[in-house]
Amino acid sequence: MNQLLKTTTLIICAIVLFSGTIAAQQNTTIDANSNGEKFDHFWSKCVGAGRANEGLRAGWLEQLEKVQENCGFQYCRFHGLFHEDMFVVLENRGKIVYNWQYIDDLFDRMLDLNVKPFVELAYFPEPFAAENSKTVFWWKANITPGENYAQQWHDLVKALTQHLVDRYGIDEVLTWYFEVWNEPNLYPLFLDGTKSQYFEMYKQSAIAVKSVDERLKIGGPATSNFVPDTRFDGEIEDREAAKEVFTIDDINKLEWHGVWIEDFLKFCEKENLPVDFVSCHPYPTDYAFNPETGKGRGLTRFVGSTKLDIEWLNRTVKNSAFPNAELHLTEWNTSPSSRDATHDFLPAAAYIVKTNLDCIGLTNSLAFWTFTDIFEEKGGAASIFHGGFGMINFQGLVKPSYHAYRMLHQLSDEQIYKDDYLFVSRDSGDGKISALAYNYPEEYEDAVPSGNNKREEGTSKPLSFSMKNLKPGTQFKIETLDKDHGNIHNYWEAMGKPEPPTREQVKVMKAFAEQLKTELITVGEDGKLNIEKELTPWSVVLITQIN
Repeated sequence: MNQLLKTTTLIICAIVLFSGTIAAQQNTTIDANSNGEKFDHFWSKCVGAGRANEGLRAGWLEQLEKVQENCGFQYCRFHGLFHEDMFVVLENRGKIVYNWQYIDDLFDRMLDLNVKPFVELAYFPEPFAAENSKTVFWWKANITPGENYAQQWHDLVKALTQHLVDRYGIDEVLTWYFEVWNEPNLYPLFLDGTKSQYFEMYKQSAIAVKSVDERLKIGGPATSNFVPDTRFDGEIEDREAAKEVFTIDDINKLEWHGVWIEDFLKFCEKENLPVDFVSCHPYPTDYAFNPETGKGRGLTRFVGSTKLDIEWLNRTVKNSAFPNAELHLTEWNTSPSSRDATHDFLPAAAYIVKTNLDCIGLTNSLAFWTFTDIFEEKGGAASIFHGGFGMINFQGLVKPSYHAYRMLHQLSDEQIYKDDYLFVSRDSGDGKISALAYNYPEEYEDAVPSGNNKREEGTSKPLSFSMKNLKPGTQFKIETLDKDHGNIHNYWEAMGKPEPPTREQVKVMKAFAEQLKTELITVGEDGKLNIEKELTPWSVVLITQIN
């Protein structure tokens, strides 16, 4: 019996030693002085918002200021610039009069916050829309073109462009982007018209903008989504062609492609029209996931689908007559539903970090939709957490998605190391190191999180690496976003879901939402930084040099 015990003990010790050897071998050593590769913070180029008129509210502007300062967003895109609540097109004694006061007020305030407008040209002002035009959203944006829409649209776009140049100066407006419409392929949701009518609208927009200054940037077609079938090949959507996708066991085995983009580029080549940038919306879904009706359930694609879509877009544009056109993905999130609970939960942050790091070098922007829950496409929501797109809720409580962008913004401009869950960067100026680590559990890579599932489920993984050739005594700050830190929805649930919260409760929740787990670590005399941590499921860790 004693001999058996000794033998068992020896075997256990051997296993432990062997396991320790494996763990040691898995430790990665990174040289702080290794050659770096420059990369662009495309994730902070642009961010989305609901509609122009919402931007005239104090809360919207306060939140925009916050995300600009802490996430670095340079541009903001939104719908409804020409809607009736902006009072752009008025009729006076039978004559059309343009009124720019509301647009001026909005753009002035944005520019004062160091945010430029990514100008979405939409929707039809009432005098330009068809009689009894169809509308979209509760605020009833006109989407049916009138009889003389082409000429009226041209004149409006030209007048706006000239006004903007007169007000802000050509040097400023040359840095802006003019995008024609929003998701015109979704018939009759966002355009009660045909593909050809949209192409004509683009033509008139391009001619109008370039007539003011040919250097101004115009682009489109701003389509959504990527699809695996022929539903958008014709003039309007063929919904019969889309039914097949519901019968497929694994939609990730299908070949997905962008919508209207090839036809759009061929049209512009034929008509000798400029395309300064190509835009579309690569949501990682087919139909919008809607937890209320179940529409689209099971049609969420795998975690790498956005990268595949952007790679398709790169190939398509490079092989077109416009190989140097910029690529702007002007909407993107875990899903295109403003009632998807995932938007409020922790997994969204890991998804944001992973996707953006995986897409480095592939696009000029990937605009998160949206920065705020001050967003009313479906009207106001009864709950302060309702699955809204925003990275900040109506009360100003930051969500995990906000921390994801704040952390991405802290990265430097040279990549010196990257693997499946660790990214290390160095500042080309002062040489300071910053790194991001995350745990997107492997068992959930087959589908982007949606609805109420996968909130904090999954396996943990070790974060084990060393960095050498650092100055002894250098300090690093480690910030951890996980289920217990910065995860405001869980905290609100633990409070009993106050609805609405009192002013004091809001103050307490704001403090919790902002506060991540924070540690300091100092480089030893050997010039090495050693990191040994457990990455819990969906957690994100930021490591920054502070001296």
